[in-house]
Amino acid sequence: MAQNSRVVVITGASAGVGRATAHAFAREGARIGLIARSQSALEEVKIEVEAHGGQAIVCPADVANPEQIEAAAATVEEAFGPIDVWVNNAMASVFSPVAEMTPDEYKRVTEVTYLGYVYGTLSALRRMRQRNRGHLIQVGSALAYRGIPLQSAYCAAKHAIQGFCDSLRCELIHDGSDIRLTMIQMPALDTPQFGWVKSRLARKAQPVPPIYSPDVAARAVIWASHHRRREIWVGMPTLAAILGNKLFPGLLDHYLAWTGYDSQQYDGPEDPNRPNNLWSPVEGKHSTHGDFCDREHRFSPQLWTSLHRGVVCATLLAMGWAMIGRRSSKNQAAQPSVKRCRDDE
Repeated sequence: MAQNSRVVVITGASAGVGRATAHAFAREGARIGLIARSQSALEEVKIEVEAHGGQAIVCPADVANPEQIEAAAATVEEAFGPIDVWVNNAMASVFSPVAEMTPDEYKRVTEVTYLGYVYGTLSALRRMRQRNRGHLIQVGSALAYRGIPLQSAYCAAKHAIQGFCDSLRCELIHDGSDIRLTMIQMPALDTPQFGWVKSRLARKAQPVPPIYSPDVAARAVIWASHHRRREIWVGMPTLAAILGNKLFPGLLDHYLAWTGYDSQQYDGPEDPNRPNNLWSPVEGKHSTHGDFCDREHRFSPQLWTSLHRGVVCATLLAMGWAMIGRRSSKNQAAQPSVKRCRDDE
């Protein structure tokens, strides 16, 4: 293990994007603090991290509890040293019409999906500000800009994270801080949450197609951790949702009213009594991927273009100059020759 390997903390590390991100950092030899509620699931991830070439420490905690998050941060630094990268990723949701939601459900989703990010950020900042270095990465969603039906609590929390990040970013700039902050807006991802989330839908919940692999999200997180980028949009659906909402929000209201119910459900009735992870972890094996592996997109051309925009711009400029040069050459070749008069003629 290299002595300069980075120290990384990941919340929501037991499954989905968090687990895929742990694998990706491990392949770089990182030392990783794994935070989630399930001790047994985190132990599984620890074994996987070590198999990929990293080191890990298990820190069972509920991100909705700031004392537990602070204790986890202290444990990581005691074991591995100063935290270089903190990835906020833990989430909770409820699939339900607003009229059927309860106050306690809104409170719980907000505490996990929004305040969990706030608490993680505060614990990271307490340490990073002392050293004036570090990188905060917030795993967001296209839904931070465009709410959809049946996920009001989750959409509201993602909106709140986006506003929180804007405020914090301004303060870091004001202070002349070298702490970096990146928010990554994700598309629909094939994670286990759709079989865990509390749901009042008639049919089983699914990500809104097209569905992307969690490994696509992990690649964006890893790239962000090495670069100064304010925000990253992952996948064409994210790009379309954000830009479409800026240009045609009313049209999107009606479009989602017509399509947003069916697109979040698939064949098979939902079991209203199945276990959900809103209040406690679902027992059983956690995993990186959900039930939609056969429908996953494992590569995003849009993300590649975004992460390599310097190369793309340089290529487009070179092609443009080549076209201009070719057209100029053709125009010169097409001009008729002109006989010049000489004084002695």
